[in-house]
Amino acid sequence: MGQGHGHGHGLTPDQAVSAGGKYLARLWIAVGLGCVTFVMQVSVGLVTGSLALLADSAHVFTDIFGVTLAAVAVMVGRRPARKRGRTFGLFRAEVLAALANAVLLFAVAAWVLYEAITRISAPPEVPGLPVTLVAFVGLLMNLAAFLLLRGGSKESLNVRGAYLEVMADMIGSVGVLASGAVTLFTGWPYADPIIGVAIGLFVLPRAWRLGRSALRILFQHAPQDVDVTEISTELNALPGVDNVHDLHVWTLTSGMEVASAHLAVAPETETARVLADAQNLLATRYSIEHATLQVEPRESAKRCHLSW
Repeated sequence: MGQGHGHGHGLTPDQAVSAGGKYLARLWIAVGLGCVTFVMQVSVGLVTGSLALLADSAHVFTDIFGVTLAAVAVMVGRRPARKRGRTFGLFRAEVLAALANAVLLFAVAAWVLYEAITRISAPPEVPGLPVTLVAFVGLLMNLAAFLLLRGGSKESLNVRGAYLEVMADMIGSVGVLASGAVTLFTGWPYADPIIGVAIGLFVLPRAWRLGRSALRILFQHAPQDVDVTEISTELNALPGVDNVHDLHVWTLTSGMEVASAHLAVAPETETARVLADAQNLLATRYSIEHATLQVEPRESAKRCHLSW
């Protein structure tokens, strides 16, 4: 019987860097930009009595919290993996942060919709000029943070959560800017609540997709772009492999897929070659570089099947 545990990247768990870890500095820059926007909106909102700005500042505050949470999760995930038995490190902290961001986005979207409906029934007076100016500056801040995080959103679920926070706030700034301009030039009081409804409806489906992706990882479902049946078929087709069982594929955090399987072989099979072929297949075809494979005699495999 032979066992193998291979890492194609050659890093120990303590040296591994998650996909989100590459964007830690950008996350903190986005937090700083959000803080500037928040202070500006609250200050001008209190001075002018603008409900629109104060409402949007609450949205910005949740964004600051969400992006800070994402950055802290990356830092936690970098802590030594072997400390106190953390054999996989704390990379799942990033997934938990993404789930928290999804819940936060749901809450903000619901609040925006509630406020928008309230304003439709009793639209407040919104001072157009200060709202327009502050919304424009806030839009520039959000656009800068949006561009900083856009690349990371394609690699890390955690960064994607922060990216969606910034994107939602950027769209909110566009909405506030538009409502301020309409109020400034036409005096129409319904622009702000109508745009608020549009913002809420835009955020909700994106929050749902983010939360669903995070839950898939936490429940250790196979990655959406991985066909477990196909992997089993290809492993079973390797020379010397009699059958494949107890195959599991899951995601540790974004960009870190993990697999384990038992490969039953005939008594005279060269187990080292089977092990190398299987690891090479998983790494090159499916980008699964962390695979724990057990190569076992065909007779003993019949006694190794689990009931779950």
